[in-house]
Amino acid sequence: MALHPLAEQFDSIADAYERGRPGYSAGVVGLIAAELGLAPGDPVLDLGAGTGKLTRALLAHGLDVVAVEPQPAMRELLAGRVGAERVRKGMAEAIPLAQGSVAAVTVADAFHWFQPHAALAEIGRVLRPEGGLVRLSSAMDWGGASWAHEVGTTIAELRPEHPSFDGPPWAQTLAQAGGWTTPREFGVAFPHPSSPEQVLDHILSMSWMAGLPQEARTGTMQRIAAIISAGHTPAQMPVRVTLEMTTRASD
Repeated sequence: MALHPLAEQFDSIADAYERGRPGYSAGVVGLIAAELGLAPGDPVLDLGAGTGKLTRALLAHGLDVVAVEPQPAMRELLAGRVGAERVRKGMAEAIPLAQGSVAAVTVADAFHWFQPHAALAEIGRVLRPEGGLVRLSSAMDWGGASWAHEVGTTIAELRPEHPSFDGPPWAQTLAQAGGWTTPREFGVAFPHPSSPEQVLDHILSMSWMAGLPQEARTGTMQRIAAIISAGHTPAQMPVRVTLEMTTRASD
């Protein structure tokens, strides 16, 4: 099964993704563990793990994590940070794990790239009975930066049709698939160090920016860099994470 054309772009900007995307605080993982009843050592699958931003936070909490990522450049960075023994090549629609082998599955800023019904069937297969699935969506809050509106408008004007923004509501997807409880939603915010360079890497790591023709991408990034350099970037900006949790429904 092929990746979404925009998702394919991540392999070309893996280094910028690692530098620019924020990680996850201990509070985010602590909430996941508390809500799903996870104990240290419990097996967890981080699906569509990218360079392992969430994988590392899960490991730091003491969970036994396997990370699945389809793209080789992302997977190489991931293995370099968490160990190759924890990394598997695979996709959400064909997870390379045994039935009932994990207590929870996490998906950080990636579920919108999946074929939802095929992915939910595979996730249900690898989960233990009444195991949990967590979908995380994160965003840096640029509100304290003087350039926030101008840069945000520039980025929004570039965005093509995108499944993260244009897909059906998560609760509707789960209900249509069947076999899942009504999702519970939580929000966590935490400060993250920021700089003009970090912000530019974050913007470059956006799939539709990476997907622009090289000349257009270079020109756009130069224009955004000029806007940011002329303004004020706070030393820290909040990261806001939305967590949507569901479990396999009892028969």
